[in-house]
Amino acid sequence: MSRIGLKPIEIPEGVEVKVENSTVSVKGPKGELTKTIHSDMIVKIEDKEVHVERPNDLKEYRSLHGTTRSVIANMVEGVSKGFEKQLEIIGVGYRAAKQGNKIVISAGYSHPVEIDPQDGIEIEVPKNTELIVKGIDKEAVGAVAANIRAIRPPEPYKGKGIRYRGEYVRRKEGKTAK
Repeated sequence: MSRIGLKPIEIPEGVEVKVENSTVSVKGPKGELTKTIHSDMIVKIEDKEVHVERPNDLKEYRSLHGTTRSVIANMVEGVSKGFEKQLEIIGVGYRAAKQGNKIVISAGYSHPVEIDPQDGIEIEVPKNTELIVKGIDKEAVGAVAANIRAIRPPEPYKGKGIRYRGEYVRRKEGKTAK
């Protein structure tokens, strides 16, 4: 039995959920999200709660049950609270700056790397060594943050690079002379 799939999703004040065939639309104070889920999954709205059910106990439906519930829960949380990922830039000369809508990152390459955020994603630069990626779609926020981190992932010898706030980078010892 899917324990996560069986949990109901509470709909907070100011959030509206609509289900049409296999399309779920969630509208809230921060915006609106629409996703298409598997056509065999059953989504019901009862008493300010969303319930996800599966047609039978085949392995495919058992695996989709919890995933579908989590996707809908993230949509509800996104339009009510929003999501954010914080990144740190560590290294001498590594920095970020905002130029208009673009983010320019200097990460040790011969050229600065420019990032143009997609619709619905906002990138803030509170300090030149910090980035905050915000948005209502958890999947998009995570993808943009991962793309920024991929510019210069943290290396294990000096720890330089772009990492998530609080991420642990395992350090290695360098070569020793005989």
